[in-house]
Amino acid sequence: MRPDTVRYYERAGLLPPPARSTAGYRQYDDSAVDRLRFIQGTQRLGLKLDDIHDLLAIRDTGTCPCEPAGELLVRRLAELDEQMERLTALRAEMATMLKALPAEDCLEPSPGTWLESERR
Repeated sequence: MRPDTVRYYERAGLLPPPARSTAGYRQYDDSAVDRLRFIQGTQRLGLKLDDIHDLLAIRDTGTCPCEPAGELLVRRLAELDEQMERLTALRAEMATMLKALPAEDCLEPSPGTWLESERR
């Protein structure tokens, strides 16, 4: 993980400020590394930083975050389903356009004018 990403997580409140060496270098313990892995894992699932912040707050209380995590994942799955539907429709439209190419009556475009017909 890049150092600027870790510092961003600190600024965003996802990662507590680490201890510092006498030279001022950040020193992360195992719990910080575990927290960073949790953040990365939840981001791979598509959760937003606000959602991750909420899960971490629950996690920090020592109670099981399963119920809030389940709600977030259900919502994220619904978002993915909607995206997949839109992408499926877009793919079908593009495949239809591709089948229509090249049309026999398609004229060679003049440089700089092929978009002109689209604007009319």
